[in-house]
Amino acid sequence: MVHRLITSCCTRVLSSQTRVLCSRSFSSPLYPLQPKHVDPNHDALYEESLNNPERFWGDLAKHRLRWSKEFDTVMDCDMHKGKISWFLGGKLNVSDNCIDRHVEVTPDRTALIWEKDEPNQHQRVSYRELKEMTCQIANTFKQYGIVKGDRVAVYMPVSPLLVATMLACARIGAVHSVVFAGFSAEALKSRILDASCKVVVTADQGVRGGKVIELKRTVDTAVVDCDCVENVFVMSRTGASVPWKDGRDVKLEEAMEQQSTECPAEVLDSEDPLFMLYTSGSTGKPKGLLHTQAGYILYAGLTHQLVFDYHHGDVFACVSDIGWINGHSSVVYGPLSNGATTTLFESVPTYPDPGRYWEMVERLKIKQFYTAPTAIRLLLKCGDHYVHKYNRDTLTTLGCVGEPLNTGAWEWYHNVVGGGRCTVVDTWWQTETGGIMITPRPSSGHTRSKPGFPMTPFLGVEPVLYNDQNELLEGNNVSGRLCIKKPTPGMARTIYGDHERFLDTYYRPYPGVYFTGDGALRDKDGHYKITGRVDDVINTKGHRLGTAELESVMDEDPRVAEAAVVGYGHEDYGEAIYAYVILKDEVRDNEELIIKDLKAAITKHIGSFAVPHCFMITPGLPKTRSGKIMRRILRKVAENKPEELGDVSTLADPPIVSTIVEKHQQKYGTK
Repeated sequence: MVHRLITSCCTRVLSSQTRVLCSRSFSSPLYPLQPKHVDPNHDALYEESLNNPERFWGDLAKHRLRWSKEFDTVMDCDMHKGKISWFLGGKLNVSDNCIDRHVEVTPDRTALIWEKDEPNQHQRVSYRELKEMTCQIANTFKQYGIVKGDRVAVYMPVSPLLVATMLACARIGAVHSVVFAGFSAEALKSRILDASCKVVVTADQGVRGGKVIELKRTVDTAVVDCDCVENVFVMSRTGASVPWKDGRDVKLEEAMEQQSTECPAEVLDSEDPLFMLYTSGSTGKPKGLLHTQAGYILYAGLTHQLVFDYHHGDVFACVSDIGWINGHSSVVYGPLSNGATTTLFESVPTYPDPGRYWEMVERLKIKQFYTAPTAIRLLLKCGDHYVHKYNRDTLTTLGCVGEPLNTGAWEWYHNVVGGGRCTVVDTWWQTETGGIMITPRPSSGHTRSKPGFPMTPFLGVEPVLYNDQNELLEGNNVSGRLCIKKPTPGMARTIYGDHERFLDTYYRPYPGVYFTGDGALRDKDGHYKITGRVDDVINTKGHRLGTAELESVMDEDPRVAEAAVVGYGHEDYGEAIYAYVILKDEVRDNEELIIKDLKAAITKHIGSFAVPHCFMITPGLPKTRSGKIMRRILRKVAENKPEELGDVSTLADPPIVSTIVEKHQQKYGTK
């Protein structure tokens, strides 16, 4: 029934310019659907996904995935116990679903476009070529004793061989743990040890933004204390000479050349592990979130197709690093499961200049573009001329994910980058959810997106809000802690090796629902806006303030590129407020005048009680490689506790911490 409902949807149901795509058969995974005699209302389809989840997801799984053995039970979930299981009894292989079934029909279709770090250089890889690489790596792994269930650490540059390595793991049932190729040796070591990885796959060097990254040397340092590691496979990215340990180190391409381009795909249970991915938690031990087979690939493919309105022939570009969940779901698994052409972006948005993205859009004729708020604010700061220099007429959809996208950045993205004609999908989801959960498309239909609002839940997703007393908030015009009431197939199943921590973090705070850790508001129209992490709430003078609310007001000042707010202990107020502000490059105004104006704006939009006690104009902020602001560090600076900053080597720009500490001490001393 659900398949029939979706296949009968036409343009009017999901968006003003969307033809819904779904899977009719394994030989043609995606196809455009024509209007039928009766077009169901999208609200009815959404209600069906909530009221009849077994029928809804079961029908989609049967039609969108290729099974070796069809499942017996659609779902076995108990949110009170944090138990999430889907498509039990079913057997399949994710690698087969991502490459083999497309090779059987369109082997020469481009699967990957590798946008290399070097400007104006890209390489295309067909589905046939990707399958051959994948099988050669899989056979290499098997030769070196890697079997189903073994964990494989992957510390590689964004490249076709990285994608093939992930798919090779999936092909033989090994569990990959991709670590961003920029983390320190210590961070890499902790992840290798936590997962007891049997091998590490890396490269001689990486290149990013014109800079060389010593990946092999980093791995050598990391594995000194990792007795679990038996082999280190080394891809050649630059051809540089690197240290070598005979008997352990293996030249990946040379080993692949000795292998067959055919490797049977292992038949796996629907709930067998597929991959683990570590979150960059601000404190404590990183969490290795574990995702499984069928549910994840179904959800990643469905959200990619519908949220971005993907059609065969489109060139899709998510510029996230593959080391993050967005890279897994929106660069690799989602697009490839749909037979799409997906872009691998190895560089940075400002190399060789801030026009890099838009030159790439023109050259590759990209239709859907997906990035992070951090990148948008950075490029906004650099000026419009870098955008206008290039033709962007192929763009139809502009996506965003990460921290809340403030109104000014949203408008710039829509009006300057998209020329006012592209759909902006400001999405919300998490490593834990595996795929997009709240999005302007497809569920908002004709409704124009609101700046800063992910808007409405995706099919099957039921958001709910709770107050501090654990009471469910009904109706609209409310704000509280965001939870998800219904399980979805793409959700993580556990934290590797620590299920109790998994339950304590996500399922015990609000029994019966999944706790996201984020705050949100539901406006008068029932649309959602993410207000930030709930631990980013400041209690000052008896008031509870979300940091995102304060930051949004300051971001609206045309001179401000980005702002970050934290609370710190105060004898009189409980918590005082400290604001860190980055100005746009061309701003020459007096800093004290700018601070005065920001105080006035906050007083006007929120109230005088919300005016920060301390301001710092800073050239940058401490951020993770994925763009997350490390507020823990900012709080330690505000509290005059530089000795408690901890390891900052994994940050995108470690020296910025010293700059901020020095500026704070100059301005506020030991205050």
